[in-house]
Amino acid sequence: MEKKTTGNEKEPLTSKKDVSDCSKGEDCKENGLLVRNPKSALRLVEDANKVHPSQGDKGEAAQISNGFSGVQSSVPCNGEVEDAQGMAPAATTTTTTTTSTTCGAEAQQQLMELEDRETWSKKIDFLLSVIGYAVDLGNGIGYAICIIDLYVASYYNTIMAWAFYYLISSFTAELPWTSCTNPWNTANCTNYFSKDNVSWSLHSISPAEEFYTRQVLQVHRSNGLDDLGGISWQLTLCLLLIFTIVYFSIWKGVKTSGKVVWVTATFPYIILFILLVRGATLPGAWRGVLYYLKPDWQKLLATEVWVDAAAQIFFSLGPGFGVLLAYSSYNKFHNNCYQDALVTSTVNCLTSFVSGFVIFTVLGYMAEMRNEAVSEVAKDTGPSLLFITYAEAIANMPASTFFAIIFFLMLLTLGLDSTFAGLEGVITGVLDEFPHVWGKRRELFVLGLTIVCFLGSLATLTFGGAYVVKLFEEYATGPAVLTVVFLEAVAVSWFYGITQFCNDVKEMLGSAPGWYWRVCWVAISPLFLLFVTCSFLSNPPELKLFDYYYPYWTTVVGYCIGTSSIIFIPIYMVYRLVITPGTLKERILKSITPETATEIPFGDIRMNAV
Repeated sequence: MEKKTTGNEKEPLTSKKDVSDCSKGEDCKENGLLVRNPKSALRLVEDANKVHPSQGDKGEAAQISNGFSGVQSSVPCNGEVEDAQGMAPAATTTTTTTTSTTCGAEAQQQLMELEDRETWSKKIDFLLSVIGYAVDLGNGIGYAICIIDLYVASYYNTIMAWAFYYLISSFTAELPWTSCTNPWNTANCTNYFSKDNVSWSLHSISPAEEFYTRQVLQVHRSNGLDDLGGISWQLTLCLLLIFTIVYFSIWKGVKTSGKVVWVTATFPYIILFILLVRGATLPGAWRGVLYYLKPDWQKLLATEVWVDAAAQIFFSLGPGFGVLLAYSSYNKFHNNCYQDALVTSTVNCLTSFVSGFVIFTVLGYMAEMRNEAVSEVAKDTGPSLLFITYAEAIANMPASTFFAIIFFLMLLTLGLDSTFAGLEGVITGVLDEFPHVWGKRRELFVLGLTIVCFLGSLATLTFGGAYVVKLFEEYATGPAVLTVVFLEAVAVSWFYGITQFCNDVKEMLGSAPGWYWRVCWVAISPLFLLFVTCSFLSNPPELKLFDYYYPYWTTVVGYCIGTSSIIFIPIYMVYRLVITPGTLKERILKSITPETATEIPFGDIRMNAV
């Protein structure tokens, strides 16, 4: 009489051969665990489809990973059926046959779904999508990434709405931010480039600044974060149209967005080249170039410079946002990720470097026209540099309407790239985590996600929305993303193991990473990220926008925004400890022990699970 087992009990699988008797590619038994070659997964399905009515043979549950995002999709099949006391042999045979056949069918279906996973139409589609931007929900880091992406989608698209408003306003014979005769202008409005004799005072404001602050943002109708005022219907319509474009670009998956990025990722380079040529021909452009290339060694000692630089490069390349994980999950297993990383990083850095010339040639021109130092003209940072300084320079160029249209159209396409990538990170993570719920309802899920992001942006569309954007820009991404990437580096390099990780890379590419990369992953990167994160937390920035100084309580609000995403990491750690069986010590050891690609603990297959 054999002991009856239930589907909830977990026992190591058995094998008829020990490791010493195994041939290459066969499944063996070692320390009570079945050690299986990942390449024999298809053979497992064939075996599961066979009928094995003899005692001791068990159907095997299959759990397949997509091999990239680390999200496992379980096959709800348990074939552990043994003779119960008093059960007739015929009944036992029938039950075992049915269970084994069901297990095989479900495992076969799971493998078919894995093979049918959507992939990029062409290699260049993937590269353009990553350059244009230039998740695993199975752990707390994945949830933190999704929350960060939602925060970015809620405030970043508002900046795109500002650019869209400028684009619409540019279709006029005379740009509206060139004169002081508009309804929104005040008595302090003074045109630098007016042919009339004007006197500039400390209270003077350029028409470009008044258009930005009083017509587009309307911040004069808000007293600050504690009094945001009403919602701007103009910006609301602009944002609604942007999210509509986003939805119809990504609703069908990467095959659709991969075609869209042919325009959104290549068009900005054409515009950059045109603006670079135009800026180089302006009087005083050389002053801006000298200022751009001259290093300020004292600022390199400032911690905030390194924090801003790290946040910028992370926001530009995408680590910590789940974008690279999401996009790469649609590649083939042996895709050359090393080459992709070099190409996208190089293109991104070169683009940023060239963009600096585009900006500072115009700043040199502005300094020449104002008879001021370039440092005075370049004191505006962030969106103000684009929407005030650069917009004013364009307005005073020949063919200003043409250059204004292509400039703000470039900003719009660049923003769309980033939005595609950020939302795709959330979409891929959720669909892979809950395939039976949303797997066939991608369009519906994407629609709901865009609606949620649009509603989450309403606070940034108010008259004081610019203050909200600034707050999220400082706290929702910078320290949170740095923390996420630090934990990712520690999880992969320390807990999963740098040797195992390099072996995985070798299996994909044919060669293992060298010692330089190993030292960077194990020591240099984690230590640098930890230093930058701690420096930011110990010395939070003093926020100021226009003439508004943020009150002290906004620092607390900012920390709450930042921790609201990464709080899922300790929550998930506690959750895993609670549901894992065994003593506390055993739970901790199991929680920090990685799953390998060949071991099948507790009857589950985990292919390429990282």
